Amino acid sequence: MKELYKTLLWGSTLLVMLFSATSCEDYLEKEEEVLISEEVAFKNFRNFQGFIEEIYNCIPDKQKSYWTTSWNWGEDEIMNPAADWHMVNQIDIGNFWSWQAGRLAQNGSWLDKDNADPTSTDKFNHAIWPHAWYSIRKANIGLANLDLMTDATAEERDLIEGQLYFFRAWWHFQLMQYFGGMPYIEEALPAGEQLTLPRMTYQECADKAGADLRKAADLLPINWDNTRPGSQTSGKNQLRVNKIMALGYLGKNYLWAASPLMENGAQTGGSLTYSYNTDYASQAAEAFGELLNLVESGQTQYSLAEFNYEDIYNHKAAAGATSKYSDIFYTTGQNWLMPGSTEAIFRGPSPDANGSNWGTSKTFGPKVQGLVEHDNIIHQPTANYVNYYGMANGLPLDDPESGFDPNFPFKDRDPRFYHDIVFDGFQYVNGSMPADMEYLRYTGLHTGGTMRQASNGSRTGYFIQKLVPHTANKYDGIYNWSGNLHVYLPYMRLGDIYLMYAEAAGAVGGATYSASNFAKSAEEAINTLRDRVGAGHVAAAFTGSTELFLDEVRRERAVELSFEGFRFNDLRRWLLLTEEPYNIKTSQEFDRVEDETFFEENDPRDARVSNFREELILTRQFGKKHYWLPLKISDTSMYPEFEQNPGW
Repeated sequence: MKELYKTLLWGSTLLVMLFSATSCEDYLEKEEEVLISEEVAFKNFRNFQGFIEEIYNCIPDKQKSYWTTSWNWGEDEIMNPAADWHMVNQIDIGNFWSWQAGRLAQNGSWLDKDNADPTSTDKFNHAIWPHAWYSIRKANIGLANLDLMTDATAEERDLIEGQLYFFRAWWHFQLMQYFGGMPYIEEALPAGEQLTLPRMTYQECADKAGADLRKAADLLPINWDNTRPGSQTSGKNQLRVNKIMALGYLGKNYLWAASPLMENGAQTGGSLTYSYNTDYASQAAEAFGELLNLVESGQTQYSLAEFNYEDIYNHKAAAGATSKYSDIFYTTGQNWLMPGSTEAIFRGPSPDANGSNWGTSKTFGPKVQGLVEHDNIIHQPTANYVNYYGMANGLPLDDPESGFDPNFPFKDRDPRFYHDIVFDGFQYVNGSMPADMEYLRYTGLHTGGTMRQASNGSRTGYFIQKLVPHTANKYDGIYNWSGNLHVYLPYMRLGDIYLMYAEAAGAVGGATYSASNFAKSAEEAINTLRDRVGAGHVAAAFTGSTELFLDEVRRERAVELSFEGFRFNDLRRWLLLTEEPYNIKTSQEFDRVEDETFFEENDPRDARVSNFREELILTRQFGKKHYWLPLKISDTSMYPEFEQNPGW
């Protein structure tokens, strides 16, 4: 805890970034550091906001924290053997120590950095562990000095105080979800004082975080543009902490506290996977209900992005669509517009938009013959995870009424399958290609196909194009400067709020339960998302039992939030990380029946195959200890009350 110790116990003199405006963008352009006193730093809104801006700057970009990164550590993804140094493979082999900087030459993780620097605008210099302690310290210093804000209106003071309470809770929550209960720091400790604060239980921490987030939600506006201070940066306040963000994390904090891992403790067997703390789940449902009521009554700037496509394979919106689902994750041809659309709720800064093209945008497609340039590191969905994408009628593949036909495995699937997943026969290149490369225009993802080599193709029979379009290739060139391709994954979006509401409400009272402040039931919340994409509603067979309904909520969560970095923590909190089939990774094997000309003239979803089967790639050998990441030995050795997680 050297980083923790240094940031919790530093003296009272402050290094504050002062600048001429209060937007994140302006902060990121400023380099000069000025040594000033607390009286000046905290006197007015302008200066105090400058102090807070550094906390925004600390939020890591999990997609771009290194040249190539990994963030999907559940059973959802596998990478090529060339990427075995990445966290996804290190998690596969049980090496959870690898989250720590220095354990590997570079693990591509955003959890820890040797070069972490809160003032840096370099995306490589930000990480959760060091910046959490630093930002918690800053929040506490700010709260301790609110009385020095003498030249400010009540509205300005509320904005400052609300941000500080939010960030104190948000950074604690980032630590808690990976490491469990921590000391909840609520004051700026005096320099030289011996640190002896004990680790709390997870739920004790959640109570503290919940209190902070409730205060933040009560103090902050829905939209900064509608405040007098925010009007000075109108149109540039999308990243500023607001009431909706605070309510979203208030609900998430309580849902995590309600979850089986936090309620029952780490254990194998999966027998308690439906055992929630209903008091916390009820509090979560109420927080989400408050948020969703504001959204659906038109009182916020947020709405679900439209899923309305003229050409779903190329993510081309239909005429008249006012927003686009894919814009949540990436934008092209929009002058480097930050992704998020109308749906992203909480994001960190992403100043180096084109930086995504040197790493992230080149790690999703086939590297055969340099079709996608760069090295042989490729994010691939596992076949077992792709199975969660059910049928267009809303039923899971294994339901006897689903209509799934293994001879036509890509037909009549959930519409999100066609948006997110590249499958056999998909037209991968739209533009012109040399004649000797034409054989790669359509994906060969059948067994023995042109793109099935483990080294530079797909190990599983699928690629992902949800987060980066398939046109990020050598011939379509969307990752070149002219494409204006900007990728960014939000930390929280509105679709997730509906899912978390459904889970929390379902845990309390099943499919028909609704919060006191929101009219929709848990079932109706899930159906809202399915209506958005044109998939069938939750079938009656899943609504009569709380356990069966929660299974369908979890499957919906797997599909809607696929590859966005949530699955690992979901499996952990549900006590399913150690359990089959959640601990395996598989490939899809099948033979083509159609000839090559079929794909030139027909939709690949209509292709017939034979010998459709699933084969095991690996089984993750996890035990009880793997439900929490190990803490740094240097930290747990510092004082007895900061104890290591069990089993490590």
